[in-house]
Amino acid sequence: MSAGNGELERLAAVGNSTLGLAYEEPLLFERSRPGRTGYALPPLDVPEVDPAESLGEGAVRDDLPGLPELSEVEVVRHFTRLSTWNAAVDLGLYPLGSCTMKYNPKLNEQMARLPGFAGAHPLQDDAESQGALSLVHRLESWLAEVSGMDRVSLQPAAGAQGELAGIMMVRAYHERRGDRRSKVLVPDSAHGTNPASAALNGYEVVTVAAGEDGILHPEAVEAAMGEDVAALMVTNPSTLGLFEEHIARICEIVHAKGGLVYLDGANLNALLGAARPGDMGVDVMHFNLHKTFSTPHGGGGPGAGPVGVKEVLAPHLPIPVVREGDDGQLAWSDDLPHSIGRLHGSHGNFGMFVRAYAYVRSLGPDGLRRCAEMAVLNANYLLARLRGHYHVPYDRPVMHECILSDRGLAGEVSTLDVAKRLIDYGYHPPTIYFPLVVHGALMIEPTESESLEGLDRFADAMLAIEAEAREDPERVRSAPHHTRLSRLDETQAARKPILRWEPEEA
Repeated sequence: MSAGNGELERLAAVGNSTLGLAYEEPLLFERSRPGRTGYALPPLDVPEVDPAESLGEGAVRDDLPGLPELSEVEVVRHFTRLSTWNAAVDLGLYPLGSCTMKYNPKLNEQMARLPGFAGAHPLQDDAESQGALSLVHRLESWLAEVSGMDRVSLQPAAGAQGELAGIMMVRAYHERRGDRRSKVLVPDSAHGTNPASAALNGYEVVTVAAGEDGILHPEAVEAAMGEDVAALMVTNPSTLGLFEEHIARICEIVHAKGGLVYLDGANLNALLGAARPGDMGVDVMHFNLHKTFSTPHGGGGPGAGPVGVKEVLAPHLPIPVVREGDDGQLAWSDDLPHSIGRLHGSHGNFGMFVRAYAYVRSLGPDGLRRCAEMAVLNANYLLARLRGHYHVPYDRPVMHECILSDRGLAGEVSTLDVAKRLIDYGYHPPTIYFPLVVHGALMIEPTESESLEGLDRFADAMLAIEAEAREDPERVRSAPHHTRLSRLDETQAARKPILRWEPEEA
């Protein structure tokens, strides 16, 4: 696609969600004016207490600024304006590769707000929690069925904690057998949490390089695999968006030396209803409910990262577990002597379980498979439209996401420049510079949520930026142009962040 400046500006105007009313928004402390208030309380009907007297002199600080003084309308407008600054999946395509930023159906939110679920307390008696326990029990069994695992625990509070739990169970398994193993194999295209989870469990991380085709080959695993290796951690589909087609043979190699295979389930969205990791030989995996099963993603949580295991690891699951008694009643049980213990204070983030349950129940098996099919189709469609304009490091059919790079872009335009310019077209940038094995990577995952028209709008923006790199490269290198602030010094912000507001000197 070749577009002149007029066409580029038209595309920017059509696609840009940042145009329109744009308010400058000072901090609430800066808006504060003495005497303003947003509430009216009745007169105090109890004796006033001096905090220093009741708490002790050392417990009260006098060097902090007071709370800002504002009217109700000022507070409401402040937070409403801030909300308009955010990119969100409810506003448009959110193409963060590896993150699966799929649309969260509002039906799920309604179900999570049902009084019996929203008002449930983790310390309620089991007899009063049969509905919640039933939902947990069913969701665990559904995740086991989808993945080919034997048992699932919903307790881990995020994907990274589910991953940590998985390697903790691997370690417990080997130690129970008196087998002291010291290494974990991790492919070079793995998520960064993989080596972190292995290291936190005291293992030495051994990197295994993928082949020139981007996938892991049995020969490489066999060369690295020894009887001192506890596990191989593999992501399938990988962070390159590619299916590890040798996974069954790789699992055989690891098992032959007494090791286990851990699967990072971050990209399970590409396999739903079509293939099961457990059938490929995987022993343990985690799920991301906020990726694959449409519970909210981002904003600091709450997350949910269930972990599934084959029966050989079931004795080491986190406690408590849900068990059904002879009377048909469900109850939490700590009777698991070889458990790795408790990972979360309240059995997991229950509201996320309700959302995931509603998602699975509303779609059913055929609907889940359709999600995977559309996610794969959408990623391959974008790749087909952008191929020839952006470098494709591994030019073959992809699964849930496609990887491009800045290699060969005109005008010394870099991946960062493309990402910043996309903001002008109304899109949150894709994941950039990851995976590390691709120099200048642009990692794009459209998910199944996007329509053909939405995909075309995004592709048009990407093609327009590539044309700009040839015709007006400085415009790309200096982007974004339609935001409140232009390009920021991200290095300085990361190294010397200002995290605390200080009042101006009088």
